[in-house]
Amino acid sequence: MSVTRCLKLQYLVHFSKPIKNRAVYRTIQQQRPRRILEFGVGSGERSLRMIELASQYATADQIQYVGADLFEDRAVAASLTLKAAYRALRTTGARIRLLPGDPVAVMSHFANGLGTFDLVVLSAAQDAWDSGRFWFYLPRILHPASCVLREDTRGGDERFSPVAPGEIESLASAATPRRAA
Repeated sequence: MSVTRCLKLQYLVHFSKPIKNRAVYRTIQQQRPRRILEFGVGSGERSLRMIELASQYATADQIQYVGADLFEDRAVAASLTLKAAYRALRTTGARIRLLPGDPVAVMSHFANGLGTFDLVVLSAAQDAWDSGRFWFYLPRILHPASCVLREDTRGGDERFSPVAPGEIESLASAATPRRAA
């Protein structure tokens, strides 16, 4: 690895802004994922950095990024459009797939066909994490070594923290539909 790439890596992991994203970058540095799923692309800056960081450990064409977001349906007028997001992310050389819609709709339509992911990032901007239906589908896209990071904004302190596999299982089982007798 060149000195410039090494310095850029250290900058992202230790000094990048916003601070909450550092946990995501550290996880990529430690886990070295090749398949990344992000709910809540936002401005696309974090997505670009995640792909760039993951391509430090594998060639860009080995990295697969799937981003799910509302894109044009967001209430914010200055939101990133689906077309603009694809254009920006395609420059990384990674395999890009963008899925428009809210997380529950995306998971219910695509969970069986997406395959498994090494890293799943859940942004707080999506407001679907309280929905049991989302958690019902999540285990379908995870393998035993998968890491799920959820953004927590409670208490005014924004940060990404890992979701334990046991918590995912309990949330998924709580959302399992019950059959009538």
